[in-house]
Amino acid sequence: MANIGIDLGTTNSLVAVVMGQTPRVLLDDDGRSMTPSAVRYTGAKQADGSDAPPMIGWDALDNAVDHAETTLTSVKRFMGRSLDEARKVAEELHYTLAEGEGHDVVRIQAGDKVVTPVEVSAWILRLLYMRANECLMAEPTGVVITVPAYFDDAQRQATRDAGKLAGMNVLRLLNEPTAAALAYGLQENSQGTYAVFDLGGGTFDISVLELTEGVFQVLSTAGDTRLGGDDFDRELAKLILSKAGIENAKGSVLRAAMEAAEQAKRDLTAGEIAAISVELGGQSVQMQITRAEFNDLIRPIAERTLKSCKQALADAEMEPADMDGVVLVGGSTRVPLVREIVEEFFGQKPLSNLDPDKVVALGAALQADILTGSSELSDDLLLMDVVPLSLGVETMGGVVERLIWRSSPIPVTASETFTTQVDGQNAVDLHVLQGERELAKDNRSLARFKLKGIPDMPAGLPRVKVTFTVDADGILSVSATEQYTKTHAEIEVQPSYGLSDDEIENMLESAIDNAESDVDQRLLIEARVEAQQVLAVVDKSVKADVDLLGGNETQVISQVSDALREACESDDRKRIQELTTKLDEVTAPFAQRRIERDLKLALEGQDALQVLDVLDRTVKAAEDAAN
Repeated sequence: MANIGIDLGTTNSLVAVVMGQTPRVLLDDDGRSMTPSAVRYTGAKQADGSDAPPMIGWDALDNAVDHAETTLTSVKRFMGRSLDEARKVAEELHYTLAEGEGHDVVRIQAGDKVVTPVEVSAWILRLLYMRANECLMAEPTGVVITVPAYFDDAQRQATRDAGKLAGMNVLRLLNEPTAAALAYGLQENSQGTYAVFDLGGGTFDISVLELTEGVFQVLSTAGDTRLGGDDFDRELAKLILSKAGIENAKGSVLRAAMEAAEQAKRDLTAGEIAAISVELGGQSVQMQITRAEFNDLIRPIAERTLKSCKQALADAEMEPADMDGVVLVGGSTRVPLVREIVEEFFGQKPLSNLDPDKVVALGAALQADILTGSSELSDDLLLMDVVPLSLGVETMGGVVERLIWRSSPIPVTASETFTTQVDGQNAVDLHVLQGERELAKDNRSLARFKLKGIPDMPAGLPRVKVTFTVDADGILSVSATEQYTKTHAEIEVQPSYGLSDDEIENMLESAIDNAESDVDQRLLIEARVEAQQVLAVVDKSVKADVDLLGGNETQVISQVSDALREACESDDRKRIQELTTKLDEVTAPFAQRRIERDLKLALEGQDALQVLDVLDRTVKAAEDAAN
């Protein structure tokens, strides 16, 4: 039984698993740990007329400039967001947003196909899940998916929906800084109070944690879910486009500028100067930029992180000097200016002992392993995370009554009693909100639902008890009960601009209807794994007992083995299975002779009881081998 951890990132994603007591990031066939969080919809059709699966990861980025409007990247920024919020950054996209259908859901136009961020993320998760399946030679039992600590309820719901749509058993949503702290605490034996500074491609988090003898307690968290390395790239891309005299770039031109900017950022991380050469709209742009110039360009963005750092420290009632260490997480912390800003603010050199790109995935794998219940860590470890934003309901006058405050440890339950506003009121509308502002209109609306059946009573007499519960994933559920009649209503909060249960169900049904190719791929992987296991046993047995082979057995076994190895390189599942069966058949006499000789050797010099014991163990070994 193996659980896996997945870091679903804005720019890149990773999957990891604990092997022995060590978490390891799993590599693809080309030895790469990171998979670009990119999906390209090709518009191709399968033989039955259904849509072909999209290209994912590295494949999706090949010739992305030529397919800019169908290559979807950085969709994590739109997870759980409203269409109005998405429109605010629409001009920064190389692809196009589609209008909502029926309610305020972000949809993306990819050629002739309209998709949601949840669907796009599900494809990325599927690819990582298949990688784990291949590496482990078995289907993972469950998965822990990491999310930015400052993701609100809607964004967490969207992430969980993506995992569900990908066919995964999502065990837990784990905050990224907490995952990083878990990896540091267990692998580096860290103790004390730490700030985890997590700057990825599209999101920023800062968490203050206390690590004490296996207890990982989050004291506070803050951040910005629209701040990351993508913003550095965008500023540099604007400079490149202005050099070419291009305004309001779209599609392929914008994508080409962004790719050139991203490469220049990497070059400036390693060196002091970057040469930029890119074709934009038929003209060639050649320019150089120094690290100092780049720093001036991105400094306002990088320094925005400090506002959240100050907030997190204030919530924890601490100062920068109180930190025993500052852990860097996320690929964007490789940018030299970011490290300089962090070091200056906290007054100490930040830690990057573990790879900032991998540490979140490693922590997710550790948490996933703990959730198996069989990990040696499970009895000695306690994770105590917090609610990132306050939760409450709208009351009379449009003000917010908070039931759960920011930085409350989770899981948590809180209740408050309300009453009616007019005589004879037989229903109460509940408006669930998230945020720190005093007025409902200034906070994030999560859901609305109605409690009906309140008895006909004068205003102020009914007693309606509202209960908020936030689970270990940070997901909110709300219930309301009228105390006299025990009339009850409850809801697991589903944001008005999130995917409805029906939509998720329809997507799942669609995935099932069109999943033949996925099923075939899974069966092919299983056939290859079985074949490779049989080949390994045969090779070992022949090498150990070659003297038991007679006639042309050696030649026949070798021929079938070579044919099976060759078949494993193909996609012909039927031939792999046939050759695996044939190899079992041609080695059966040899296997029988090995058992007989081992039995004879075991019986020499034994008394009757010992003989029976040997026979019993031999039969059991044969049964185990057959199974």
